Amino acid sequence: MARGDEEFVEFVQACSSRLVHAAYLLTSNRHQAEDATQTALARTYAAWARIRNKDAYAYARTVLVNHIIDGWRRPIREHATEELPEVPAKGDVADSVAQRQWLLEMIAGLTPRERAVVVMRHFFDLPEAEVAEELGVSLGTVKSTNSRALAKLRVTMDPADVSMSGGAGR
Repeated sequence: MARGDEEFVEFVQACSSRLVHAAYLLTSNRHQAEDATQTALARTYAAWARIRNKDAYAYARTVLVNHIIDGWRRPIREHATEELPEVPAKGDVADSVAQRQWLLEMIAGLTPRERAVVVMRHFFDLPEAEVAEELGVSLGTVKSTNSRALAKLRVTMDPADVSMSGGAGR
């Protein structure tokens, strides 16, 4: 292994699952999340000599969020095919799955910037100033965007009601 590769392997083992989870919150698609995380880790490795003694996790997180936002700006066009994808089977759903689906639907209703601010602020538990720096916006923009996003997420239906009704009837 090249110099520093052992450190990078340890970094990937420690951080990759959290990055995949954050990417999933941003994309609502497991495959896109894994691809975005892989891209972020590859770009982090390319800069490893420069960042390994600094906050490599913050660098990888920023690369991940920026990569996903770039995908929103320039979406990949999908081509129609003759075959339909498999439809997930409907049935009894556990409460945690229903609540997760409810949360993902609520997050999907946010704009890309709101989603990025909410995930970075509340999932990564970053201070507002650091979110502003990583997204390249002002502190006031982060505060107002976060406030607006949280207001959108405050709905009259409680997630516990979703699990009791099986997610039906909104």
